[in-house]
Amino acid sequence: MIVDNYATQKHPNVVKWLKRHRRFHLHFTPTCSSWLNVIERWFRDITQDRIRNGVFRSVAELEQAIRDYIAHHNAHPKTFVWTKKAEDMLAKVARARSALNKIPSE
Repeated sequence: MIVDNYATQKHPNVVKWLKRHRRFHLHFTPTCSSWLNVIERWFRDITQDRIRNGVFRSVAELEQAIRDYIAHHNAHPKTFVWTKKAEDMLAKVARARSALNKIPSE
């Protein structure tokens, strides 16, 4: 499983579940994962701009609203400009990996 919350895996219920389901392994994304942030921002935008205050009388209406939003979004694209240097992101990944390696395994 790929997770982006460094605290979740420490919750007793999660630890217990992972012990019972040994085929699952956690892989962490660093908080600076720009590609993941872009995806999360897009879902935030569609939720705020179209879904949250919408009234949908059926699943079909909701699906159409989502399709309409996507069509409008694709017709008016905005380029995402990366502002962080690759070296800074890789340094942060190294720090995160170092911190994770210090967590004792059970």
